[in-house]
Amino acid sequence: MPTAARLHVSVLIMLRVSSGLSDGVMIPAMYALIARWSAPKYRSVITTGVLSGTGVGVIVGTLLAGVLSDYGGWPSTFYVFGTVGCVWSGAWFLLCYNSPAEHPRISAAERQYWTTVIGSSDLTVRHQSIPWRKILTSVPVWASIVTSVCIRLFNMNICLPLFMYDVLGVNMTDNGVLSAIPSIAPCITTPLSGLFSDILRAPGRLSTTAVRKVNIVVGLCLAGSLFILIGHTGCNRALTVTIIFILMAFIGVAFSTVDVNQLDLAPLHAGKLTGLTFAFGNMGTIAAPHIVSLLTAEGGTRSEWQNVFYLETAICGFGALVFVVFGSGERQSWADVRGRRLQLA
Repeated sequence: MPTAARLHVSVLIMLRVSSGLSDGVMIPAMYALIARWSAPKYRSVITTGVLSGTGVGVIVGTLLAGVLSDYGGWPSTFYVFGTVGCVWSGAWFLLCYNSPAEHPRISAAERQYWTTVIGSSDLTVRHQSIPWRKILTSVPVWASIVTSVCIRLFNMNICLPLFMYDVLGVNMTDNGVLSAIPSIAPCITTPLSGLFSDILRAPGRLSTTAVRKVNIVVGLCLAGSLFILIGHTGCNRALTVTIIFILMAFIGVAFSTVDVNQLDLAPLHAGKLTGLTFAFGNMGTIAAPHIVSLLTAEGGTRSEWQNVFYLETAICGFGALVFVVFGSGERQSWADVRGRRLQLA
């Protein structure tokens, strides 16, 4: 990256675009692996735990980037992170395989365990035809997509620094620290919600659908209420950051549904469903700054930001309503091999 920046800005842009395209395939591929390397009854906690690593990486990476830039100049950030990525990739290619059935270094007992808890068909099927028509006409799939868009449409990680600058008058030095604090909350609550979700949907307790809907209602409705409160906290920075921290914690609860639901609906096609969900969800992330800029065009006054938060409250409520009415946590009939339902442990 530093070399590209020295050559020409167009080279830098092309490299960044290539990097973004490469990043785009990682999460769908990760879901395809989770479907084959996790027992269904533990998928909530495993998936949320894995995805929380992304948030932790952003926080740690942001802090390290500042330190590296101070001591080694800004190019050192790219050199260090790039080296870590290359080393990790080497370990990944050495240790990771498509499924337990293809791994050459696990024991027969472990391979039998995965066959028992997941099912031999889910582990060994390859090159299965993809039922795109049924996927694209599935009501639960679209409910998950719409809810994901609603959650990501006003990502506080994007809007928060601008709000703190416009309304609270926080300078750029303090802004970075105060904006990073709420980002810690979902890194804690998302895996915890995943853990409790797996406990609640154990045999004899709640259905997976009920657990997913409860998480969405609790997460989005409470977060939406706190959005309204943010607009009326005055200039109390500590109170505002505390409320946003709690708000982001509830968003993390909602993420424990939208980030796992693809594995509920169709484990064999989780990668494809994740690609769709994140593609539409990221459109919301891209749209958010533009919508905020339109609503705060008169200088980012408190009343303008209140309108932003009112809109976000409505969007949270809409997302919760859509999932409660149309969402599901059950495996769909079209998700089975050749339409045959498999019994999962």
